[in-house]
Amino acid sequence: MHFSVESLETPALTKAHLAELLFEQIGLNKRESKDMVDAFFVLISDSLVEGGDVKISGFGNFQIRTKAPRPGRNPRTGEAIPIKARRVVTFHASQKLKEQIQGDEPAT
Repeated sequence: MHFSVESLETPALTKAHLAELLFEQIGLNKRESKDMVDAFFVLISDSLVEGGDVKISGFGNFQIRTKAPRPGRNPRTGEAIPIKARRVVTFHASQKLKEQIQGDEPAT
């Protein structure tokens, strides 16, 4: 099954656009489409908040990384300020996605 996003008015693919694509190309009603997209992102964010990795075959991996505290500097004033330890989300694209972006492989 092929999904087309060529009708997007903006270059960003939003949750609303995803729901609209499910409505148009799969045939779900608008409420079901919105609920499915919302549920998908809730599952991903809940897994990441709990410290788990999210692996989407053929797309990539989302992982939580803990960054240590470090000294920083206010670029405007030059004043030294501490940067607290924090958790960040990292994304690593799959080899298949990298190849598609480079044009080495036709999109399936």
